[in-house]
Amino acid sequence: MGCASCGSNGTPGGCKNHGTCSSGGCNKLEVYDWLANMELPGGQSPYDILEIRFKNSRKGFYRNSKSLNLQVGDVVVVESSPGVDVGVVSIVGELARIQVNKKSPNFKHAEARKIVRIAEQEDIDKWIKARSLEREVMYKSRTLAVNLGLEMKISDVEYQADLTKATFYYTAEGRVDFRQLIKDMADEFRIRIEMRQIGARQEASRLGGIGSCGRELCCSTWLTDFRSVSTAAARYQQLSLNPQKLAGQCGKLKCCLNYELDMYLDAVKAFPKGDLKLRTEKGTASHIKTDVFKKQMWYGYDGEAGVGSGLIPLHPDRVREIIKMNRNGKKPADLNDYMDVTVEEEPDYTNVVGQDSLNRFEHIFKKKKRSGNRRKKPTGQQSQGNRPQGTKPRGNQPKKGAQQKQNNQKGSQPQNPENKTQGGGNKQGGNPNNKGGQNKRRSNNRRRKPNNNNNEKKS
Repeated sequence: MGCASCGSNGTPGGCKNHGTCSSGGCNKLEVYDWLANMELPGGQSPYDILEIRFKNSRKGFYRNSKSLNLQVGDVVVVESSPGVDVGVVSIVGELARIQVNKKSPNFKHAEARKIVRIAEQEDIDKWIKARSLEREVMYKSRTLAVNLGLEMKISDVEYQADLTKATFYYTAEGRVDFRQLIKDMADEFRIRIEMRQIGARQEASRLGGIGSCGRELCCSTWLTDFRSVSTAAARYQQLSLNPQKLAGQCGKLKCCLNYELDMYLDAVKAFPKGDLKLRTEKGTASHIKTDVFKKQMWYGYDGEAGVGSGLIPLHPDRVREIIKMNRNGKKPADLNDYMDVTVEEEPDYTNVVGQDSLNRFEHIFKKKKRSGNRRKKPTGQQSQGNRPQGTKPRGNQPKKGAQQKQNNQKGSQPQNPENKTQGGGNKQGGNPNNKGGQNKRRSNNRRRKPNNNNNEKKS
């Protein structure tokens, strides 16, 4: 059996209650019974007071006068005023005894309301129907309150399981005269109306939500007592007094500011008072902030002495030493002389516990630099080595017209072996072994024809 929002299979998706969340909310003040495996002494009867949970965070203690075999998660019908109501068993046994002594020390066993029976299917169907009417009734009641001009906010409505009474929870800054509102709602809904004023924190606990930490609100999951929170808790923890960051969804200061307050109060006792100023020959320094974890107190010079000096971290022992010197009428030269210079080693994150390097992808995004001479190619010997077999080198061979002119001029020139070797780089009749000159400055030979006069001058 599950609530209407858990699906047709009757098993909740995330609360792991195996279908015992009923039509109330999931994950609302769950309880772990750490005394469940404890056996009672011989002849002792189990504790007959049980804790029953209703919608959201409302709970109550009821007496099992009929000695029903009840376990955590069972849906039961209990007495109410008037009629009956349906709830879920949250605590049984000796843990219930501890909760009674803790939550209700003046609880009277004989005056406790009784558990009527285990809920039947007819009771559960009627209960689910009552839950389905709550949202529509809440919207209509808000409209009636606005028409009457009442400064109140109706945040939640809880129907009784037998559809005879509805409890309206509202928040307001002061007292509200809602007598006419009750008459209008009784005529509209044809049920008994009960108005109950709650605070902003109780409203947030009933509605629920996600906090700035990314988890469910503490007040809607496990926190039951709402202690007062002051801005002094933020000052002791060296937090910025920003109301937008310190306030929760209820608009009040966050309850988690009190969680670590005791630890900070004990740690601050080891530091000297911050209202004392340090007098030096350079000037007077005032306390700015305190780092509890690093055990440092930050001071800054007042007036012209503080221009360009910045904040100076000092150890509490150094601060006590300077305060003692000031009381004896002495002044140190400068606070920088008392500053502890600590060199913090940067952690090596390149290979942590065998992980890959963090810069393993840097070479992929680096662009290759292009050379300035893009037309430059390797020498003739290298190109010949890379050239496939059976192909002729495409060196600086002259065109057909220029080759005929060279042949004509070749006949008129004297046969000098020196000219052959010297002009072999640009002539067809040069030394065939000297192939390096054929590919030399290929780009220039493409633009202009070879000049034989230069070769004659060289020879």
